[in-house]
Amino acid sequence: MYRTHTCGEVTDKNDGENVILAGWVHRRRDHGGVIFIDLRDRYGVTQIVSDPIGYSEAHDILNDVRSEFVLQVTGIVRKRPDGNDNPNMATGKIEVVITKIEILNASKTPPFEIDQEKDVNEELRLTYRYLDLRRDRLKNNMMLRHKVIKHMRDYFEKENFVEVETPILIKGTPEGSREYLVPSRLYHGNFYVLPQSPQQLKQLLMVAGFDRYFQIARCFRDEDQRGDRQPEFTQLDIEMSFIDENDIMSLNEKLMIELVEKFVPNKKILKKPFPVMTYEEAMNTYGVDKPDIRYDIPLSDVTNLVSDSEFGVFKDAVKNGGIVKALRVEGGSKFTRKEIDEFTEVAKIYGAKGLSYIIIDKEPKSSIVKFFKKEELDAIFERCGAKDGDAVFFAADKFKIACESLGHVRISVAQKMGLIDENVFAFLWVKDFPMFEYDEENKTLAAVHHPFTSPKDSDDFDKNPKDSLAKAYDIVLNGTEIGGGSIRIHDRKVQKKVFDILQIEDEDSERRFGHMLRAFEYGAPPHGGIAWGIDRLIMIFANEPNIREVIAFPKDQKAKDLMLGAPSEMPKKQTEELGIKVVLEKKD
Repeated sequence: MYRTHTCGEVTDKNDGENVILAGWVHRRRDHGGVIFIDLRDRYGVTQIVSDPIGYSEAHDILNDVRSEFVLQVTGIVRKRPDGNDNPNMATGKIEVVITKIEILNASKTPPFEIDQEKDVNEELRLTYRYLDLRRDRLKNNMMLRHKVIKHMRDYFEKENFVEVETPILIKGTPEGSREYLVPSRLYHGNFYVLPQSPQQLKQLLMVAGFDRYFQIARCFRDEDQRGDRQPEFTQLDIEMSFIDENDIMSLNEKLMIELVEKFVPNKKILKKPFPVMTYEEAMNTYGVDKPDIRYDIPLSDVTNLVSDSEFGVFKDAVKNGGIVKALRVEGGSKFTRKEIDEFTEVAKIYGAKGLSYIIIDKEPKSSIVKFFKKEELDAIFERCGAKDGDAVFFAADKFKIACESLGHVRISVAQKMGLIDENVFAFLWVKDFPMFEYDEENKTLAAVHHPFTSPKDSDDFDKNPKDSLAKAYDIVLNGTEIGGGSIRIHDRKVQKKVFDILQIEDEDSERRFGHMLRAFEYGAPPHGGIAWGIDRLIMIFANEPNIREVIAFPKDQKAKDLMLGAPSEMPKKQTEELGIKVVLEKKD
């Protein structure tokens, strides 16, 4: 046998016992002829010691040993001398005196230090990810991920759910992000796609009678990378029959509270049960549909107060069907011009043409003050709650642009002023999203969530379908959407009407979704579900800056696998077998 114990379980209770350990050299120290080795495995670290008088052969071997060598050590457990205990280690009261040692494998000098948590270039870390994973930070993240997912599985087992694996090679049914294509060797010119989610498959499982389904599902989206995105990611996928949205929200909220209390006990949940707000309320009050409610800086609507002012930017926005939103920042009069310019750039990212502002320093100060009467300014300040020492920022545009641009300024202000309580987890549910939104690029309506989302009110949907609300809901944590779902359409007639609104012709809907429409003709039950982004959730639990730190083998920010060297060119013979002609990109 290679070992009798792991490097994390030998304690003073094993004093005097003969043990065999195996692991990596974490640190090596030579103290005047006595060599100490911290031997590491996944479970912990044990100090081993070589006494040249007792076993000189081991001492000779250890002279050649360096960091990350793999050793097998046989020895006798003894308590450390008084005063030499290490309270930071589970094995800190003992050491193992070597009676036999074998080098199982040598190691080159690693490209970065394994035994210390120093900043290392991410490109280097991803290239040598198998070494990066040896470090405590990544190892602990992987263990947290494992334990959270296991708890999820145990929870749903108790709640009478069935875990069903759905296929990875499926039919392409464009309905959201760009899909990854997989060419068929047997049917040239035909392709599978990798699923963006098991959305249609889990609905078909409801038709099949599996009324409580879940899956830890691998999903794929060919989209631009960000800190909370990867080309392939993992989600907790849930679908239930004969329920309404409150059933799903209650079940998921209970699980989320369990996970926080068990795995992040140092975080206080701001409110239980989780607050619930509508999409319209979230946008109007916070400017985003996933608001961070750890800080109380609401937006105010001042449209009716400025519609007749002399300030053309505001007046024209209202005249063209837009709105004017205001953000009062307590103590904001201290902002420098540079800081205000930074906020302006944030607003522009989200479509605003600029960012108007008024500083209140005994008297209102701004280039726009001259366009307002005193009573107009007083009314604006009263609605915002602004007083001396504050700043008020304004956004004037169409509803979505005005809200989102100022909403993200709100986030930047909170970060700049240190208003965010990092010891709090602020969950909330956002619901009643619009069914449809206008796609400026294609000049058509598009589904806000996906085309299988059920309308909230059937009568309203019949009378005014384009402005109807959806039975959709998102769960938000500290300003990050960590899950989203909806009650689905289970009636073919309603589904057909949604397709008509989205201008999906009968022939096209049959080609793309015929399998769903046919299934609805065989007694589809009322059903709905939700999906969590597991990577995002673990990222927040582990207090990491991006999801790459909680995924074992992630892609970089350019969707490249630096460790394996993917994507890579394929042999011509292989591409020809697939009926593919490769057209290389011309280089300048």
